[in-house]
Amino acid sequence: MNLINKKVTHKLFGVGSIVNQNDSSIEINFASENKKFIFPDVFGKHLKLHDKSDAHLLEKILQKKEQERKEEERKKEEELKQQRINLELRLEHEKLMNNHKLHPESQMVFWCDKDEQTRSFSEWKVFSGVIKSGNSNGKPKKPTRLHQNSAVLLTAIDAGMPEKDRRILGVYMVNEEFIGKLCEDGYIPAHSKFKIQLTEQEADRLLFWNYYSNERSPDKMTWNTGKYRYFDNLWMAQILLDIVSLKSETQEQELAQQFFKHYCKMNAINDQELPKPNGTLLRI
Repeated sequence: MNLINKKVTHKLFGVGSIVNQNDSSIEINFASENKKFIFPDVFGKHLKLHDKSDAHLLEKILQKKEQERKEEERKKEEELKQQRINLELRLEHEKLMNNHKLHPESQMVFWCDKDEQTRSFSEWKVFSGVIKSGNSNGKPKKPTRLHQNSAVLLTAIDAGMPEKDRRILGVYMVNEEFIGKLCEDGYIPAHSKFKIQLTEQEADRLLFWNYYSNERSPDKMTWNTGKYRYFDNLWMAQILLDIVSLKSETQEQELAQQFFKHYCKMNAINDQELPKPNGTLLRI
């Protein structure tokens, strides 16, 4: 908008004519002297254009700038609000980290269907499912027992096969920052390093019920309902140790060994005193 030579009236300096203009300032020649002002801010309260058509166009410019200013303020307020939320979450996270007490059954075994078998290893995460009743119906389940010391065991059984043939497909530690109590979306992501997928031949040799036993029905091998179970920290250590023995390739075996050592440290387990597996399948 070109305002050169346009007549204006200023509250203090009276009538003048615009002699220079750029995107951020204008210069006005008054009777006594020339004055520079911030453009377009000076218009509205202090300066008026004589030409009504120009004044109308300028009003639109001022309105647009005011809208942009309000939008900028809104964004800043949203950023501050998000920063406050992030700070609260971080403080809560640190509190839970510092006050965490090991639960003796803070490991998870997950039943993967066909689609989940592929997705779990490509995305390295599982979904805990949704609540199916009550006020929270439809919301994701919170895996409340899972913490930095937790591992997720991925298992499956082939169609038509009995539960005793459930195989272990792989295992991962949960993400370094994961706390189940704070999980809102139900997804349980893997650790950046400690995650292992077994070959089909290895999975055939690693049967879940060699380690697991249901204390309510110690002689039965039944899964019943649900996608996952929590289970004993020692059982997971036994599984990880056997994975070390299964791996023949040097690099994979080294990772499995590091995984096992890290897990034992996180769960305060003495790997030299680890009992032998005694799952239901070994008792019958």
